[in-house]
Amino acid sequence: MTAAGRLRLLTIMFVLAAGCGAAMAPSNPEPLKLSDSALEPLNWGQLDGWTSDDHAAAFAVFLASCRPLLKGAKPIPETKSMSEALAAVCRRASAAGRLNAEQARKFFERNFRPNHVARLSESLGLLTGYYEPIVDGSRFPTREFTVPIYRRPDDLVMLMPHREGEGFPNRGDVGRRVGDQVVATYFDRAEIENGALDGRHLEICWIRDPIDALFIQIQGSARIRLEDGLLLRINYAAHNGFPFTPVGRILIDRNIIPREEMSMARIRKWMLANPEEAREARQTNRSFVFFRITGLGDEGEPAGGQGVRLTPGRSIAVDKLLHAYGTPFFIEADLPIATDRPTTRFRRLMIAQDTGSAIVGPARADLFFGAGDDAGRVAGRIKQMGRFAMLVPSEIDPATAASHMPLPRPKPKIEESILPLPQPRPKLEAEPKLAVGSSSHSGLESAGKPSAEPKAGVLHRRRSVR
Repeated sequence: MTAAGRLRLLTIMFVLAAGCGAAMAPSNPEPLKLSDSALEPLNWGQLDGWTSDDHAAAFAVFLASCRPLLKGAKPIPETKSMSEALAAVCRRASAAGRLNAEQARKFFERNFRPNHVARLSESLGLLTGYYEPIVDGSRFPTREFTVPIYRRPDDLVMLMPHREGEGFPNRGDVGRRVGDQVVATYFDRAEIENGALDGRHLEICWIRDPIDALFIQIQGSARIRLEDGLLLRINYAAHNGFPFTPVGRILIDRNIIPREEMSMARIRKWMLANPEEAREARQTNRSFVFFRITGLGDEGEPAGGQGVRLTPGRSIAVDKLLHAYGTPFFIEADLPIATDRPTTRFRRLMIAQDTGSAIVGPARADLFFGAGDDAGRVAGRIKQMGRFAMLVPSEIDPATAASHMPLPRPKPKIEESILPLPQPRPKLEAEPKLAVGSSSHSGLESAGKPSAEPKAGVLHRRRSVR
């Protein structure tokens, strides 16, 4: 059997196993399943720029993702197969230790197989950028610092099944507890900005600008530089249950900012010049995010959804209901990094270490660019299409598995004595005539059938034994 034949046969077996609920052997992870997605096996030579990337840098970030995987972090059911296969690769990566660029490239090539991934009927995915804002703030409200950053309210409850050990999900239904009852929705952005949470002592700190508060909520983390110079680290804690509506889309739909000029810097410029209209535009996005304190005086990069510190230029946020944390992706795109125009060649191996409520789909990634204004300017320009190659561990790669799969046993040859052929029908002497007004089948159903012919049911049962 050819390699292509093996692959087709393996695919059929995977489909049958999934359809019948059959479990595979414990030593072999289940086949990879991504809903509404197309996976196309590639070879390494089909990845533009693969050999010129800094694989040692990517390997170091992959090792960081290996720590929670090797400590037994419980994967969600949707990504269990991939997480278990990644853990197997992580054991080999840990044993390999520190690798140079050439060794790291060979490690990825030995342990993974590239697969082009996209939505069904599409070939490219969407890339955006994010960063960690650094803004001035105060422990107490002042005339200068008037915009509160809130912690999660105690009356905010999830209205969806909650997995043990998992933090507050970044999307899904939530409600508000009122006495012994839970109402279906929580306060929206307009209600909160108009004082719905006043007097409840939920303020972590105060900052100067409502535009900064909006961007901090969009990014999901921030460093607040307090009066004495100490950095207060905050990170996502919960949301109010309303879907996120991009302010940029609102401004485009209202013909305020042309689509080709849209960026976070352009949004800020318009909001500063139009404070009243800006308030109304912000409140059109009913979503609101609450935070928690994650550190004081910490100058390091923030931790992503996986719980490991993000690496600028190597960490991405993905849809965690489709992709396991720690999955490597090779991304090819031309991005506006050096200038406002998408002229920077971006051909880089990235590691999935974070997630976000707006990051949905098999080929959708948010690129982490670091902290501060410079990172924010670059991240705010990114909204381009790119080509995604997901690196799938060899243990669950269909082409690799097919090459090791034994050929099926040949079917036994059937002797004629086992299944005697039916005797030929005797020739009818004359065609029976139908009586006028009778059924067209009444006289033909039994006419001319030899009594020696084997019954169809017997023949069928014999064939099923084969």
